[in-house]
Amino acid sequence: MPDHNYLSLRHLDKNFGSFSALKNISLDIQEGEFVCFLGPSGCGKTTLLRIIAGLEVQTSGQIFLRDTDISRRAPAERDYGIVFQSYALFPNLNVSANVAYGLVNRKWAKADRDRRVGEILSLVGLPGSEKKYPSQLSGGQQQRIALARALATSPGLLLLDEPLSALDALERVRLRQEIRHLQQSLGVTTIMVTHDQEEAMSVADRIVVMNHGTIEQVGTPIDIYCEPASPFVADFVGKVNVLSGHIDQSGLRLGNLTIPLPASVRPAQALNTKVYLRPEDLLSHTHDASDPCSFDAVIDQIDFMGAFCHVHVRAADIGNERLMVHLTLNFLKEKELLVGSRLRLKLNSDRIRLF
Repeated sequence: MPDHNYLSLRHLDKNFGSFSALKNISLDIQEGEFVCFLGPSGCGKTTLLRIIAGLEVQTSGQIFLRDTDISRRAPAERDYGIVFQSYALFPNLNVSANVAYGLVNRKWAKADRDRRVGEILSLVGLPGSEKKYPSQLSGGQQQRIALARALATSPGLLLLDEPLSALDALERVRLRQEIRHLQQSLGVTTIMVTHDQEEAMSVADRIVVMNHGTIEQVGTPIDIYCEPASPFVADFVGKVNVLSGHIDQSGLRLGNLTIPLPASVRPAQALNTKVYLRPEDLLSHTHDASDPCSFDAVIDQIDFMGAFCHVHVRAADIGNERLMVHLTLNFLKEKELLVGSRLRLKLNSDRIRLF
């Protein structure tokens, strides 16, 4: 039984008939930590959140809150607040009544409820909105009210089920920053479900990457991005180039290039491999025929993204495979690079991931 983690999941399985939604999920979450469950639709992340909340019952396995087994407790007996994608506000109740809903159930005196509602509305940036109704608020404001309601009872755990996916892009960025600031200031342990990798990378202390009902990797955003543990993680989190390579005692062969590799990663016998490389790890380079990691490429497409661009190139030396490179707009302007321009690039061999 865990004695130092705030929340511990042990060997959770969830079956829906013959379909296995979760398979042997074990995870420890520390007090005050912000954890994101990240993965594609259907990977099991919302099912896992609902099991933690008691809204679904696991087929097998245990859940501990500190040292207490809450595996079979009703939702009302678990110390959490929850925010859904759909806001889930009561349309016939004003903001004050929506936020105070949990306090009424706990039989708080009216004066105490009113004081707490005022405090929490100020905290989420909507002071003075007590008398408004949900229909009078924007989507972002409604989600702030849902957040205020979840936090009103000062829960030990905050559960967020894709809370930003119904909002427009600018409001999503603004509200995710506010949620992170609020979480840090309150110190509340938080779990957020999202399929948006940028969202997870920007707010989480740790990310739990899920796929097909299992955990692929758990780590900090930097760990997940820079040291992916599987091809799925490398491909799902961030942009990545995937190349076909051949590895033997001489090194890694990519088309006409032979990349030197440390002896520790050279195999006993030759084998084919998939090579994963982030766009920013392809560097613009001055011509150096002696550098085994450099090659010529031709710009095939430029996607303008603001201060930097996704530049797609083709390299004859690497089997004419298409690669994506991140280059700044200033660099493209300075070098007068356009579609069809030649570009000298260098692979940062230290950043190559082989699977």
